[in-house]
Amino acid sequence: MYPAERQRKLVDLLAQKGFISIQDLADALSVSEITIRRDLNRLHRQGVVEKVVGGGQISKSAAEPTFMNKRVLQRAEKAAIASEVLTLIEPGMTIGLSAGTTTWTVAQKLKSNHHSLDDLTFVTNSTNVATVLKQNGWNDIHLTGGQFRTPSDALVGPLAEESARKLHTDLLCLGVHGIDAGFGLSTPNLQESAINRILMENTERVVLAFDHTKWGIRALAHQANLDEVDAIVTNETENSDADWDALRQTGIDLHLVHPQTED
Repeated sequence: MYPAERQRKLVDLLAQKGFISIQDLADALSVSEITIRRDLNRLHRQGVVEKVVGGGQISKSAAEPTFMNKRVLQRAEKAAIASEVLTLIEPGMTIGLSAGTTTWTVAQKLKSNHHSLDDLTFVTNSTNVATVLKQNGWNDIHLTGGQFRTPSDALVGPLAEESARKLHTDLLCLGVHGIDAGFGLSTPNLQESAINRILMENTERVVLAFDHTKWGIRALAHQANLDEVDAIVTNETENSDADWDALRQTGIDLHLVHPQTED
């Protein structure tokens, strides 16, 4: 397991249970207590967890990392994933982009003078995504409206949901907090799960874009099953070929990318 993936699972365990001892964390993640202490120190410096005698607990201000915090994580993976998502977009499409840092990276890659893409329309419930699209020269951008929710900076609530029901897209690029073979897609927030669900119901094709740290995570709010996803774009991980083959057998169009190593 990659350190970043292990640390994300550690944070998820603390978010679910509160205080957990170092020994229990080591047992749950199948690593040494020294490794857990190192992870807790790193996450404490980032403001994500609080160290207490004998263990750790989630920081009250960081139960779900903020958009700004998540934006700098797994940058190489997100850049490679975003580039692959662009290969699935065709001229003249209406593109949906959910809130999140991976979809924000997709928006960064989308330039209005892109040599193979033109006449695109966008639907999003993310002010961050809309801002980047505008900065990149796109004009046909539709925001859902709604209540501004931090830490993900998503627009949610009844107004956002009503608007999303009236908007149809050809392709939805969907980020996710957690993905699990049994539990499916999930997010820590019920309102965000609801708006994402509506965006999924009003598109021709759901493209799930996520980095390897999201795999195996079960968050509070179930959003959708894997068989409701048309394509997955993610980076190569330690998952066995059998895991990927199992996904392909569901009919999902699987795209595995190989990020460039950051200096």
